[in-house]
Amino acid sequence: KPLLSTQIATLPEQLAYRWHSSSTPWIPTDKRGPSCSVTPSQFRMIHFVLMFSRQGKLRLQKWYEACNQKERKKTTRELISTILSRKPKMSNFLEWRDVKIVYKRYASLYFAFAISPDDNELITLEIIHRYVELLDKYFGSVCELDIIFNFEKAYFMLDELLVGGELQETSKKHVLKAITAQDLLQEETENSKATLEEILNMT
Repeated sequence: KPLLSTQIATLPEQLAYRWHSSSTPWIPTDKRGPSCSVTPSQFRMIHFVLMFSRQGKLRLQKWYEACNQKERKKTTRELISTILSRKPKMSNFLEWRDVKIVYKRYASLYFAFAISPDDNELITLEIIHRYVELLDKYFGSVCELDIIFNFEKAYFMLDELLVGGELQETSKKHVLKAITAQDLLQEETENSKATLEEILNMT
């Protein structure tokens, strides 16, 4: 079943830019004001991204902060269980540990983003939808099987969309262009490898 059945309004071009144009780096525009200077590791919009099925099978995970493997598995297991236990009409926003979880279900897949407590939940929902739009545009009526058998493409698109936990590119056209270029490079590499093997077999 396709993840997307309708088209929703596009993401504003300047959605990700929430910082003062100041000589002091990384000053967030929140209630603490311009005097609060923090580093990217202290104030990051997206901490991690999870994609999982209704059966609780993890299909994709991306972490934007340092975390050991044991803690990641524990976090993933507990969060998936928490989200799947929630009723369909409940809010898509969830206060969990020291972060805020924004999630949305598309057909058989759940997309969950962990963000800082002071960040905007609606912007995060738009980012989730933009990512699903990219998947749908690339695969054509994307479904869970497309993610299972082409998971590396899903990671490529996420890396083009988000960098270091922040929205990097809002243009679907530019992201898909980058993915197409990667596909061409991969195809050329495979063709070169096949040609080389043929030459070696002939000698």
